[in-house]
Amino acid sequence: MLWNAHAGALWRRFSIYLRREVAKRAGLSQRRLRDHARVSFAKVAEYQKRGAVHFHAVIRLDGPAGGDTPPPAWATADLLTDAIEAAATKVRVDGPTLDGRTHTFTFGRQLDVRTIRSADFNDGQELTERAVAAYIAKYATKGAETATGALDRPLKFAAELAQLDISDHARQLIRTVWTLGARKSLEHLRLRAWAHMLGFRGHFSTKSRRYSTTLGALRDARAEWRRAQAAAATNPQPDTTYVLAHWVFAGTGLSAAETWLAASLEPAPGTEGEPTA
Repeated sequence: MLWNAHAGALWRRFSIYLRREVAKRAGLSQRRLRDHARVSFAKVAEYQKRGAVHFHAVIRLDGPAGGDTPPPAWATADLLTDAIEAAATKVRVDGPTLDGRTHTFTFGRQLDVRTIRSADFNDGQELTERAVAAYIAKYATKGAETATGALDRPLKFAAELAQLDISDHARQLIRTVWTLGARKSLEHLRLRAWAHMLGFRGHFSTKSRRYSTTLGALRDARAEWRRAQAAAATNPQPDTTYVLAHWVFAGTGLSAAETWLAASLEPAPGTEGEPTA
């Protein structure tokens, strides 16, 4: 669970190391690399059934202005693969010291780097941009429920665990995170606030700025689409007056029937206020 709590920081540091390794193999400084190429990526986090987070990422070498410009001739798939493997091997994040044991977090041996356009990917099928997007979306839609069941909200009290419809394995994972969250030395990790996510505090889907369109542009496109759909449904004309309601004069005072009814309800003199029959 401590791995999950540090996974986001490990990825951030990996992305820094990766740029260093690419620049080194290109014979450039990191500053000069920006004038020749740009490392772009889209990454999603996926929970394994045992509760640990691992990452799926599409990593790309673009030209200096991003995906709209071609990369330099030296930016080959082999160079990028070598840089990824070197960065993943070197990167590490120092963790807390618990019970006299210092924890350090690194990527494991299950690093799997494959060239997207090669026959090693997608069962040898021709790979389209839509297929790459579908690959990322497949893992982006798998949340912590893979490991925890239906728990999708923070816990307020540990006692809630007994009432949840989750597996014993998931309950134990969450309880472990909750227990660790009580330690003063781990307070900065906010483990109890993220116990339902098994300690993972990062974003499930992230991308570099120039990997593709921005989230703001996507929001604007969705808003424009909704406006267009609403306009097509109502087809409003300019300068149209809509009548939402109208009023009709019904008269003043009581009608004859209402006058009779009001008089019949007047209390008789000398009674306790009860109306006469």
